[in-house]
Amino acid sequence: MATYRAGKIFILYDADSLCDADRASQTASPIPPHGFDPAYWRDAGRVIGEAPGRGASLFLDASPFEAGAQWVLRPYRRGGLIARLSDDRYLWTGLERTRAFRECRLTADLHARGLPVPRPVAARVTRHGLTYQASLITERIPGARALADLLQQDEAGAALLARVGTTIRRFHDAGLDHVDLNARNLLVDPQGEVWLIDLDRCRLRPKGAWQAGNLARLERSLVKFSAPGAMVAIREAYELPTKASA
Repeated sequence: MATYRAGKIFILYDADSLCDADRASQTASPIPPHGFDPAYWRDAGRVIGEAPGRGASLFLDASPFEAGAQWVLRPYRRGGLIARLSDDRYLWTGLERTRAFRECRLTADLHARGLPVPRPVAARVTRHGLTYQASLITERIPGARALADLLQQDEAGAALLARVGTTIRRFHDAGLDHVDLNARNLLVDPQGEVWLIDLDRCRLRPKGAWQAGNLARLERSLVKFSAPGAMVAIREAYELPTKASA
């Protein structure tokens, strides 16, 4: 990952994927600062979809920057009571401690290990004195659907739920504490592979009680989507011995 700065704007980007022989430069980012603004993509007619949620993530035709690619642009948004004061400003405590840079680097780490997370493309942080705003771009998983949608449409069979369990176990064995593990942050692609998204505020840590907490949070999510029984198959697969421990 490489970092570019232009005044109060900082961009962290995947140099290997975005910098080719014609565009590689140490003095500019392959994605300009306005490339993180939803209005830029809307005006260019390259918004091809939108995901539900507080941040209103956009699905983008990213051909101008990466041939044949589709990206997901997610601005960071606050929820709860604090959003009444500001829904997109966060306290500045250092560039590497910003939510966007931390999530981008964590996602890059997991992706490099071969774990099923979308490839991180770039993050932008704009400092405003004691606060900052941020956005993250990741690669879109073509044709992927949220586990929540599959459950509601009765399309999540035992085999898929087992893959969900083994996938979560892989992440836990790698030390990932996913603080918002729910049925919308688990995606299933057309080949049936399970992916984990939205690593905001997540971190790597030694094994501990947080693993059970992740699973309990997922179980509450399944209840919300009227599929409490799905957790049985997920837990059974999760608790199977891994190759490393077998």
